[in-house]
Amino acid sequence: MMRRLLLSGVVVCLVLIMAVPSLAATAQLVMATGGTAGTYYPLGGAMSQIINSKVKDVSVSVQSTGASVANIRMIENGEVDLALVQTDIADYAWNGTEMFKDGGKLQKFAVIASLYPELIQVVVREESGIDSIADLKGKKVSVGAPGSGTEANARQLLETYGLAYKDLGQVQYLSFAESAEAFKDRHIDAFFVTAGIPNAGIQDTATMHKIKVLFVTDEMFKKLHSTYGFYGQATIPADCYINQTELVQTVAVQAVLIARRDLDTDAVYKMTAALFDNLPELATSHAKGKEISLEGALTGVSTPLHPGAEKYFREKGIVK
Repeated sequence: MMRRLLLSGVVVCLVLIMAVPSLAATAQLVMATGGTAGTYYPLGGAMSQIINSKVKDVSVSVQSTGASVANIRMIENGEVDLALVQTDIADYAWNGTEMFKDGGKLQKFAVIASLYPELIQVVVREESGIDSIADLKGKKVSVGAPGSGTEANARQLLETYGLAYKDLGQVQYLSFAESAEAFKDRHIDAFFVTAGIPNAGIQDTATMHKIKVLFVTDEMFKKLHSTYGFYGQATIPADCYINQTELVQTVAVQAVLIARRDLDTDAVYKMTAALFDNLPELATSHAKGKEISLEGALTGVSTPLHPGAEKYFREKGIVK
């Protein structure tokens, strides 16, 4: 009898000991997103919920940040494990150009998937008399948060129209939410937003002011694209924002999900599968989910795929 009790005790202890590693094995990951008024933060939350519910050994939490440039630096410094960034910023970082030229190449990240187009939207008041980006000369303009992808897009688009920051009346480096507040209070004349549509910050301003989003002509797109090949053309459909009754042509980059290059291959494979095997659920969780597709998972990607993501897309026939 005593021997049976001892054996039972040993079995129970072994079960408990074996259970502890399985609990400890859950990977606690952090995803860098963007400002709370943008698209990255809520979309990141929706993606993390799907991953957390579908992948038993991974737990993802989201963090509000300064968006693309800050996110890649956070990946490089080991502060976060996943991040949402723009394809242009990923390209700059990998090649050590633009805002990364002084610090050199940042290559501790790898792409999981391309998600959706991010449109460069330049917002002004309808009665402002500003009809073109060229008309921003001498105006008070927010070009996005310091070190953000929006700021780089603003600078490049202004350059295409023959303008530099010194040509503006005043340059302010504000987040989406700060830009919206400054615009509503008439402290600025215009602001740049690079984000999916509709954007919450722009929607907010449209409730107080009649706004318009500036049109980028075919000629200006071709000029921009000849220097910065990662841009594509995009359109904002009529009625996307209050009082915006006509389609607006603009330019866009892609939003991509990236990970630490050394993040476990199996974990990344499972997260990629969780997202792309449950796209209908993601579409109901966030409007941007409707624009994410398996067919578009590599659109605009110019930097290496993570091996875990590559394995999944190879199984699906996306990677040959």
